Amino acid sequence: MALALLLGSASAQVLYLPLDDRPPNWGPCRYGLVLCPPRASYRGPQGADLPLLRAWLLSTPGEALVGSLDALAYGGLLQSRHLPLPPEDALARLGPLLSWKARYGGRLYLYGVIPRWDATQRGRNLEVLRGVASFGGLGGVYLEAPWDDAVQRSPALAEARRLPYPTRPGADEAGQVLLLRALRPGLKVAVAYEDPALAGRTTPYEGLPLAETVARLLASAGAEAVPLSEGPDLVLYLYGGLNPRKALLDLLRLRGEHRVALADLSRVNRGDPRLAEGLLALGLFPRLAAYAAWGTPANNLGSALAQGGLFLGDEEGRKARLFEAYFAYWWGEVGRPWVRARFPEPLPQEAREAARLFQPVPWEGGVLELSALAFPWGRSFEAEGALSWRPLPGERPSP
Repeated sequence: MALALLLGSASAQVLYLPLDDRPPNWGPCRYGLVLCPPRASYRGPQGADLPLLRAWLLSTPGEALVGSLDALAYGGLLQSRHLPLPPEDALARLGPLLSWKARYGGRLYLYGVIPRWDATQRGRNLEVLRGVASFGGLGGVYLEAPWDDAVQRSPALAEARRLPYPTRPGADEAGQVLLLRALRPGLKVAVAYEDPALAGRTTPYEGLPLAETVARLLASAGAEAVPLSEGPDLVLYLYGGLNPRKALLDLLRLRGEHRVALADLSRVNRGDPRLAEGLLALGLFPRLAAYAAWGTPANNLGSALAQGGLFLGDEEGRKARLFEAYFAYWWGEVGRPWVRARFPEPLPQEAREAARLFQPVPWEGGVLELSALAFPWGRSFEAEGALSWRPLPGERPSP
């Protein structure tokens, strides 16, 4: 039974206000689970059309809203870093959130990003993040502040400690994780490490031991950590790039009894081709609950957790997310390096020639093919690909 049916009419009454319209943030608008603003209200690197966003918000009832503070206050993540705007004006722009709650009575799940190291407006942003702490006293409001790309000696961790509500690494996956909290709270998750030593490793851009990042992500999702022996709803497998053969054996064993979401943390913004090729060769990739390798470790953890949880019981949704995840892996490994070596940004139309590099991928009695390629922001980092499945001659269509 599809998740939308499991949730009844509530799924159609959850609003989602993305951070921006890059693929990881806008992606949930294609899940079929939430109501989103008109696509025209997001304008790529230009930032959101704030009057249009506010008008949509105030005219759209719902039982819950998962929303980005940065989108409504500044127009998006890029604008939040450098847009000169007094803190009192930014806070005033967030007033429609309270108006929406007063008008429709829905729950609010809100997140604002602690800026990365190069933001020129970080002091203003932090003042705004402290200012919204009062929202939490209204009841029915959840607040958190993920931090963005904390390189060594980044001030983000110290700034996070001074906020009176939950904080964690990550940013672009935060909307997905809060959707899991809103739509499927209490998910029971068992965490499995490729190697126990990974738990104590401080991963790139996070500033925390991996085990603490995982704990904060689970708390953000409203999920409950349980041992394998308790029959979890989902197993979150963390791969660190140490031993792909062992990881494949682990996944074969776990997949026999559990739904498994795989987060490849071996490299930033790219997966491990040894693992991905092994997953395909063993027919494991199509049977995963979720897979993520597109971003930082927290991005990948949050995406795998959220998509694995949101699409339990929804086979079509699970397959669609795996198609997207495989494309993101391929783009990081093949497409992006090819484009960056040949074209300046903003990318010309000719950059779409990268699509011809995609080789059909064996997938459950058929093959995956790339039918379209686009660059929503005109940059090589973000790409959108449409994958389609074609049965092989003599094979039955994939169920």
